[in-house]
Amino acid sequence: MQNLNYGYYKSPIGMLEIVVDKDELIELKFIEDKKTHLNENEYVNKVIKQLDEYFKGDRKEFDLNIRINGTDFQNKVYKELVKVPYGQTISYKELAIRIGNQNASRAVGNANNKNQIWIVIPCHRVIGSNNSLVGYAGGIEKKKWLINHENKRNG
Repeated sequence: MQNLNYGYYKSPIGMLEIVVDKDELIELKFIEDKKTHLNENEYVNKVIKQLDEYFKGDRKEFDLNIRINGTDFQNKVYKELVKVPYGQTISYKELAIRIGNQNASRAVGNANNKNQIWIVIPCHRVIGSNNSLVGYAGGIEKKKWLINHENKRNG
């Protein structure tokens, strides 16, 4: 049985909603408005602390328990995606090659679109083969900001 707790973090580029089940992060997304159900716990506060460190440029890797609720293919994409280092990007095609299917670029893009744990599973680091910024559910401006934020602090 799920015991969901919610929290919110006001980042420099928008409000993030945090959803945890006991001590596992299950959702982290940009939202327009806070919902009324604020129900923090110790783990929500840990996520907030790490997000704060990330946005201040003090954290390059997250140390959080996450629960990925995707298909086998999506989970494979997410597990490879978390290996992309802070401040670096990868193309959809390269990510497809890394998971063993060079023809799965579009499927990789679809998996990224279904990602429920933004920033921690860094789908913003995936770009088009021609280095174009495409396909971020939070919006291209947020994707651009996140990539620039990491690049500035990765020197």
